[in-house]
Amino acid sequence: MVDSRFTSAGQLAEQIRDGERAPTDVIDECLERIEDRNARTNAFVTIAAEDAREAAQDAERAVEDGEELGPLHGVPIAVKDLNETAGIRTTFGSPLFADNVPDADDILVKRMKEAGAIVVGKTNTPEFGHKGTTDNPVFGATGTPYDPTRTAGGSSGGSAAAVADGLVPIAQGSDGGGSIRIPASCCNVVGLKPSFGRVPSDSRPDGFGHTPFGQAGPLARTVEDAALLCSVLAGPSGTDPFSLPEDGTDFLGAVDVPVDDVKVAYSPDLGVFPLEDRVRDVVDDAVDDLSSVVATVDRVDPEFEHDRETMLESWMTGYRVGMAERASVLAEHGRDPFDRREELTPEVIEGMEAGMGYSAVEYKRSDIVRTDVFDAVQVVFDEYDMLLTATVALPPFDTEMLGPDEVAGESVHPLYGWFLTWPFNMTDHPAASVPAGFADGLPVGLQLVGPRFDDERVISIAAALERVRPWADRSPPE
Repeated sequence: MVDSRFTSAGQLAEQIRDGERAPTDVIDECLERIEDRNARTNAFVTIAAEDAREAAQDAERAVEDGEELGPLHGVPIAVKDLNETAGIRTTFGSPLFADNVPDADDILVKRMKEAGAIVVGKTNTPEFGHKGTTDNPVFGATGTPYDPTRTAGGSSGGSAAAVADGLVPIAQGSDGGGSIRIPASCCNVVGLKPSFGRVPSDSRPDGFGHTPFGQAGPLARTVEDAALLCSVLAGPSGTDPFSLPEDGTDFLGAVDVPVDDVKVAYSPDLGVFPLEDRVRDVVDDAVDDLSSVVATVDRVDPEFEHDRETMLESWMTGYRVGMAERASVLAEHGRDPFDRREELTPEVIEGMEAGMGYSAVEYKRSDIVRTDVFDAVQVVFDEYDMLLTATVALPPFDTEMLGPDEVAGESVHPLYGWFLTWPFNMTDHPAASVPAGFADGLPVGLQLVGPRFDDERVISIAAALERVRPWADRSPPE
């Protein structure tokens, strides 16, 4: 049997279309790899082996019958355990939903299946995706394949670890404050947060609840695979009031767009975040390599009107209010989190309670700070085409830690103070994290932030860096 564990999703799909690989063989190999390796990282929490094998048989018949095939036909994919999957357990990482099996797929799962992808299972996430590491009371912690005692990041940590360890070629994640980009950094993979509204949501009962933070996107080992999955996920939908209209964005075509005229602003710490020297050295080196293929790279810090703590409090206000709304909806449907608080993650309960304590005026005034953050980033894009930063301020830390309370000698919020991603959920700019290198054997990510709605620019710069500084040949230890 051909070893396809580190074959790209695009290559696998091509091999299946050409009859070189059988979907049944691909899925069997994938499931064997999960069985052999998953205990190392705890990336998958539910395996849908029977469903996957049945779908593979259907995919094989479609090839044999000469049917029209989707761009991911027969390719195994992982789905984050925050997204509903018909007939496959979806727990949201919470004891409240430990035995929950949805009747229907959400819109993203539908689109992946329509493209021919085969869901092999659900990946781990913190409870309700509330933080930048991955552990929960139902399934425990997920570690990076490069050292499973260190965090895979979060909240899409299971998806990132599954891709990095060759369990699946691509996976779906979601990002409310960095939840795609943080684990991409911790696991040495590509994670893309598209422009807000580019990938639709069908969240209910509150169809407006995913603003200003949440956006789904891909995790992959190559930029091209990330672009491929993004092209499948993206597109307008009547279920989403924020869904962007079709504008001709060509995710895959952007991979090959020249970047020799691109002006880059580089701010490793955004001028406000503490950053460990060993991380700064790695991202400096990556940006040096990128400078050989772009027009200019200048050191530029956004001129924020507020300090980091004030900006973080603004982001946390919106996020906590969303958690409080979730608590009230759950209570209406017989799953009151406060009735079972001892079973839930303490920080989830704390966040829900804090959210209920904000007044409507306090909630809206947080948008004033958010506006100032947006304006400072927009000023950078008045002159530059791309903003580069570190993704995470330090390499992956112990899975048993809540999070660091200090970085480079400076106090930080242990849940949210050590990653440089959440400002761009406030501003809704497209952003990605790509592998920059390693510090003491642990992955370090470089964050790429593009102008509003210019997802193509983010992809083209990421692909340019991949060409001058390839990372696909660095795989986790066996």
